[in-house]
Amino acid sequence: MKILVVFWNLVKDSIDATTHGTRLYHLWMAILTITMLIGMYCYSIQIEHGLSVTGMNDRVSWGLYISNFTFLVGVAAAAVMLVMPTYILKDIDFKRAVLIGEGLAVAALIMCLAFVIVDMGGPGVLWHMLPVVGVFNFPNSMLTWDVIVLNGYLFINITVPMYILFRHYQGKEAKPNVYIPGALLSVFWAVGIHLVTAFLYQGLQARPFWNNALLGPRFLASAFAAGPALIILVLAIIRKTTAFNIEDKTIKKLSMVVTVAAQINLIMLVSELFKEFYAPTHHSESAYYLFFGLDGKEALLPWIHTSIFMNVVSTIMLTFHKLRNNFYVLYTACILLFIAIWIEKGFGLIVPGFIPGPYGKIMEYQPTGIEIGVTLGIWAMGAFIFTILAKTAILIETGKLRFIKKEEKAINEVEA
Repeated sequence: MKILVVFWNLVKDSIDATTHGTRLYHLWMAILTITMLIGMYCYSIQIEHGLSVTGMNDRVSWGLYISNFTFLVGVAAAAVMLVMPTYILKDIDFKRAVLIGEGLAVAALIMCLAFVIVDMGGPGVLWHMLPVVGVFNFPNSMLTWDVIVLNGYLFINITVPMYILFRHYQGKEAKPNVYIPGALLSVFWAVGIHLVTAFLYQGLQARPFWNNALLGPRFLASAFAAGPALIILVLAIIRKTTAFNIEDKTIKKLSMVVTVAAQINLIMLVSELFKEFYAPTHHSESAYYLFFGLDGKEALLPWIHTSIFMNVVSTIMLTFHKLRNNFYVLYTACILLFIAIWIEKGFGLIVPGFIPGPYGKIMEYQPTGIEIGVTLGIWAMGAFIFTILAKTAILIETGKLRFIKKEEKAINEVEA
């Protein structure tokens, strides 16, 4: 009963804390709310008219929604780069940042699930993916494995930080024997969610562009580059706008992770290019369409060329020690790398897998305004959720949000 009382107070205190803030904070939340409302309006049009309002068709059945889903799975998996050194290796430099990383993982996973829902047309068809009720087809379908690992990883990333914050809210230390098993499991689960997503594409034999043994490892390399790059940018904003102290060495250690992952990702890209173009076959047509265009169709050329340019420039900036230690250069490199991998994992991976079609026909894909509106709404929802989680966690970790017993509260009111 006492636990429920404390939890209820935590909920009330969190709501109170997240509804109060500076003018900049309220402006930020207002922008996110307006963007979510625009996204909801666009989604209502999609529900009314179906997926015909999107740029997808019977030739290209995965577009902007699944592109963002694939990318965000990697962002969610990147939280392991903070979890493992903090909880497993006892690296105190990451201790203050780990809860921020896990909050980012929760927001990313919720966005992943939202993109799956909108890509299915509407929430009314979700019952097909439920065990027993729907056609779950476990364990044969890779899609069912994806559903399991994503929801499982979301559960872990909610419960472990929740337990730690709940204990700190009461002024107590979290017990390692309670949260360490969950943290250890999350390390393996984080790798699993991205590998399973990669296997989902690799298992589609009719799409030779995805039949690549490097797809899984490259998914991980790009995830451990883009995810920590976003975490660095978020930590930079947090330490600039709040009293939550993030030390320079924490960001510098994360920048090393980003650098190594970006270099590996670039090497794998070169390896794929060599495989596709040194001895090309008819299975290389999707790659030709992506990088050079095919039969006069060149819709993806500006996207992939921009991605490669940003990827190379950001990796070079990160590789040199003096440049990487300059935080302004580091932040610029992280922004470039994040955008580059977003393009690469989206328009550079998902769309060309469908072009040309099985009979050689080329039907290009361009997202519509409805798709873009829904996508921006989901990203705004993720940012909104993360902002609430991060603000609550910061207030608890800095000691500004604590459970006060009735007796203490009465004394404080008398003294006031």
